[in-house]
Amino acid sequence: MTYVIFLGLIGLVLGMVGVASNPSPYFAAFGLVLSSACGCLILVSFGMSFLSLVLFLIYLGGMLVVFAYSAAMAAEPYPEAWGSLSVVFYVLIYCVVLIVGWNLMGEVDVMFKAQECLMMGVDWGGVSLLYWFGGGLLLSLGWVLLLTLFVVFEVTRVIGFGAVCAV
Repeated sequence: MTYVIFLGLIGLVLGMVGVASNPSPYFAAFGLVLSSACGCLILVSFGMSFLSLVLFLIYLGGMLVVFAYSAAMAAEPYPEAWGSLSVVFYVLIYCVVLIVGWNLMGEVDVMFKAQECLMMGVDWGGVSLLYWFGGGLLLSLGWVLLLTLFVVFEVTRVIGFGAVCAV
């Protein structure tokens, strides 16, 4: 189980480095999907399968729709791929910062501390608590996502310019 969590954490960090290295939005989408899947794999490893499924569906169903719309409006004739010099430079810098930060932090028993913090092994009780205590929070987060969608629409809306007007 420790190896699964370790691989999930490595995939999560590599996905975040892939998004932060600033490639074209077309190639950064793979980093977003990899980060989301690895984060949900970590949650499943701790026994929270329902929460993992909910987060995965909400993230990929909601945020990637906005991301796809933004990528369509920011169409580039020559997008930067993973092999571009600037992207490789950023990936190397982020990896060096991660390695130096890990060495400065020292040895941390993250796995044992995380298992001590879990209150229940199965997530059936957590589902009812999620809706009982977090119902208002879920509604407000849905409202924030809708507001974010309209903000992205207004920011990327162009009149007479852009990729949509060329069609």
